[in-house]
Amino acid sequence: MSGEEASPKKATKGESSQRRKKFGDDPNSAVDAQAAVVMQKGFLDDLIDGIQLGLIIIALICIIFIAVFGSSLPKIFPSTAPVYNMVMRVPGAVMNLPQCVVELRQQIPTNLDELMQLSSSVVAHFQESLHTLPYKECVLAFSWATYVWEAKLNVRQRDRLHEVKRPQAIASFISRQVYLEANSYGLDKSSLVLVKDLVNQLQTTFIIVYDLIPMLWYAVGNCAEQYLGLGEEYQITHSVLFFVAATLISTVLSLPFDLYATFVVEKKHGFNKQTWGLFFSDLAKSLGLSMVFGAPIMAAFLWVIGKTGSRFYLYAWALLAVVQLLGILIYPTLIQPLFNKFEPLSAGELREAIESLASRLEFPLKKLYVVDGSKRSSHSNAYVFGLFKSKRIVLYDTLIEQCTTEEIVAVVGHELGHWKKNHIVRMLAIAQLNILFTFFAFSCFIGEQTMYSSFGMHTTPIIIGFIFFQYLYEPLGGLLQFANNLVSRVHEFQADEFSKKLGYGKQLASGLIKLQIENKSSMNPDPLYSAYHFSHPPLVERLNALDNPHVAPKTE
Repeated sequence: MSGEEASPKKATKGESSQRRKKFGDDPNSAVDAQAAVVMQKGFLDDLIDGIQLGLIIIALICIIFIAVFGSSLPKIFPSTAPVYNMVMRVPGAVMNLPQCVVELRQQIPTNLDELMQLSSSVVAHFQESLHTLPYKECVLAFSWATYVWEAKLNVRQRDRLHEVKRPQAIASFISRQVYLEANSYGLDKSSLVLVKDLVNQLQTTFIIVYDLIPMLWYAVGNCAEQYLGLGEEYQITHSVLFFVAATLISTVLSLPFDLYATFVVEKKHGFNKQTWGLFFSDLAKSLGLSMVFGAPIMAAFLWVIGKTGSRFYLYAWALLAVVQLLGILIYPTLIQPLFNKFEPLSAGELREAIESLASRLEFPLKKLYVVDGSKRSSHSNAYVFGLFKSKRIVLYDTLIEQCTTEEIVAVVGHELGHWKKNHIVRMLAIAQLNILFTFFAFSCFIGEQTMYSSFGMHTTPIIIGFIFFQYLYEPLGGLLQFANNLVSRVHEFQADEFSKKLGYGKQLASGLIKLQIENKSSMNPDPLYSAYHFSHPPLVERLNALDNPHVAPKTE
């Protein structure tokens, strides 16, 4: 060591105590700098704090103005009339709430005839309201409400990611350095998501306010008529061409964020293995598949709706169910090999252990593959695929590199637990019910001329109506996805329990910890953010469930 390279200076007791108070762990100069980076709040955090403070100040100013000027406020400042009227309705609504509750209780049906009468009244009122609904304003309100809600959740999660003190629940098996690395990765992803969501929301607002969807529809129609000789009677062809144009535009708009996520965020944290050539090759293949499969499916979907009348939702749902079934059948043999290389798992201890477990559970294992996930990323996974008596288990090569044989078998046991307990069938059934409900809801709006005209349409093409309906459906779709996540979490706990009962409780816990570390997943997520976004429970909850003494491994 040269004279200029002084050895690290040993921290005094006071310095150690100060660092421990700041970072929450025993001082370690090798990771203190990283902890400082995680704690540091940059421009995006300052902007978030500024927006939140600004909203609070605006609310206080509104309260002060209303208190000082009272009913004179709208006369002095006419632009404040909508806000003033809305605020003034609140006390009356609160005061009338008990009376409303009493009247509502009086309306509760006590027999079947009253129930049928109430249902008919509600349906009639709903149908009547559809004729006068301010669709564009509702879409903007729903869209921004959803955005603000999800942005608030992202901010809550971001605050968690800025923490450098490990929760006591994970301190025994997650090192300080690993915790900071995971939070640093999460912060970079969070920054991208916040910016991307804001840009997407502004794009959506611009598209809705300036009627860009009708503009694109009629532009595609004019080109089809001018260059292909296709008039208005070729609505299905027109819709397919619109789908192609909209897909290309959407791909171009999202491309900068996809590139940044892959070649900046993922690369920075050691995950990305893709080259530029492979990225654009995958993109071209994905677009090609969207056109090859998406266009005929859309044409069939529109034809079914046009031919089956008011109950089209039943036939459209049946069509999509058949398409999904065919997709499950052809995906592993025709589509997946376009992106990844699948090779049979070589003979050895791991293959014998998995085949033995499958035989023990009477799982109809036909194929046992290793997929080259490391070709694109160092993230790892394993899954079970297939229908009926033709099942396959797929292991990522990264999983084999990161975990021991017993840990991999435990993870496979978890996946087989999903099969044994019919979780896959249940989730497919839930998905089908969700699709059927969505199509039924769309049937209530498909013929509403008011909806089309409010967005600048003077015709009523089905595909455009479905796009407008999806905007209206967005808040309810978010709630249904939240409910779906709750069901999925229950299934994950049950699959973990199944693997434990096979005798792999400790191995599964060890494997889950390794996967959490290797994937740099969030170690201490915000509870509300986790419940809304995650289909899998947080690591600590899963480990606590595995430690449950009431769930003992089977002895056989």
